[in-house]
Amino acid sequence: MSTESREPEDDLEERVMNFLRRNFPQIQMHGGSAAIQDINREEGSVTVSLGGACSGCGISPMTIQAIKSRMVKEIPEINQVHATTGMGGMDEGMGHGMTPNFPGDDDSDDNEGPQAPF
Repeated sequence: MSTESREPEDDLEERVMNFLRRNFPQIQMHGGSAAIQDINREEGSVTVSLGGACSGCGISPMTIQAIKSRMVKEIPEINQVHATTGMGGMDEGMGHGMTPNFPGDDDSDDNEGPQAPF
């Protein structure tokens, strides 16, 4: 099969799924799941839903923030990530004005959030 026959959207979807598998294996290892709900190539946005054990997990807001932070850096076509665990609507996050710190995130001067465990 020639790669020329592949649609660009299929390639982008595959790269997003590979990103999730490669960067967040703990989602599956801990009984959770990650699924792409929507990719809007024109807007450069992707919507990801975390399910299974991620729903109700206390660390899922940090996982969501990590996905948002890293995906836009690693996949040039993506500039906005929406994510949910199905517990509280779209774009769940840290809340209370806190921002997590991730290893390698040098562009953040704000150190008030907890350190991500991955």
